[in-house]
Amino acid sequence: MNHAAPPSDSVLWAKADRHLLRYGGDFVRYVPARAEGAFLYDTAGKKVLDFTSGQMSAILGHSHPEIVAVVREQVAKLDHLFSGMISEPVVALAEALAALVPDLPKVMLLSTGGEANEAAIRLAKLVTGKWEIVGFAQSWHGMTGGAAAATYKAGRRGIGPLIPGSYAIPAPNAYRPRFPGISWQQELDDSFDLLDRQCTGNLAAFIAEPILSSGGVIDLPVGYLRALRQKCTERGMLLILDEAQTGIGRTGLMFAFERDGVVPDILTLSKTLGVGLPLAAVMTSDAISAEADARDYLFLTTHVNDPLPAAVGVKVLEIVQRDRLAERAASLGARLAAGLRGLQQRHACVGDVRGRGLLLGLEFDAANGRSAAEISDAVTDTALDLGLSANIVRGAVSGATMRIAPPLTVNEAEIDLGVELLDAAIRRVMQ
Repeated sequence: MNHAAPPSDSVLWAKADRHLLRYGGDFVRYVPARAEGAFLYDTAGKKVLDFTSGQMSAILGHSHPEIVAVVREQVAKLDHLFSGMISEPVVALAEALAALVPDLPKVMLLSTGGEANEAAIRLAKLVTGKWEIVGFAQSWHGMTGGAAAATYKAGRRGIGPLIPGSYAIPAPNAYRPRFPGISWQQELDDSFDLLDRQCTGNLAAFIAEPILSSGGVIDLPVGYLRALRQKCTERGMLLILDEAQTGIGRTGLMFAFERDGVVPDILTLSKTLGVGLPLAAVMTSDAISAEADARDYLFLTTHVNDPLPAAVGVKVLEIVQRDRLAERAASLGARLAAGLRGLQQRHACVGDVRGRGLLLGLEFDAANGRSAAEISDAVTDTALDLGLSANIVRGAVSGATMRIAPPLTVNEAEIDLGVELLDAAIRRVMQ
């Protein structure tokens, strides 16, 4: 069989510019042809170390051989079904997830994080009989109706009214506090006092990321989730935790909420569960599930509980637990954090290093007459030129914080290489 040669970069970009609808800024001018482990490769053989795990998803690296094998086997056997049918992989994944969070044994499998959050918000509204949803002002939960209305980081301009009853409170930011000298406890109390004054008494749920990733890798302080849970309980609200980016070992624990000993009413998973394939999950309690059944909960989609991605999810959980990748994320995350703190000591423009495990943020400060956002964007672009993909959010919408999230399978040499390339990029930009 004859295979046509791939188009040259210039031809490809001419076609891309002609035919592709832009959906979030400019496309990155690097075109991977294949990927393996922690590296991407273009047709010319240039390799790029991927410190973003694709779209923060590929925690097992790219083209993991066991994932490749599962996809090949499952797609040839059973890939898609009528939504009313179930299959063995779906039941197996639901059982495996329930074993990890016994308080949330009811599971629905979907395709994306936005879809999972949409389903969670709808579930919370139905079972509480209320309709007001609260999130963080730095949040990102998705691009569909309810999820978009609970997203405050970006995407709220030029599209008309969003869903009524959407409220936001500020997330505590230790590096850039809104009111210096005010504790996060006082800030939370004041925020809910204002919320109580604005709402109509129909607060259904609070949706939160344990670490606000797109919002600048803002790690909620120890004790915050427990206090937030109490605020919700006092008002008859459900607590939804969105662990799209923090779940499945990324932070050094299987789930980020485990650090605080607070189990949500509804948990959503996505990116890391499918390691790059379209897989998401909504998990909840028996009691909430029973109430949803009684009230005829409806969230029927074409790809709900599809067998192909479910089989991948089963294998992902097996690998993460078998290879102790959460522990690996903790140890290698400490090595990466130490390297980033070294950059902070060497470069005045690096203001803060924060995060948990292998989800870390490197925040820039203004320096040499350049804004923090300008420096962040320039370092991102320069790092890619040098062979490192280390950020997927531009400075204007990330608070000038680079999100750094290598695969959990990364090795020490790759961690050190990434830090060296970041060092070189910062030096070049600040010369």
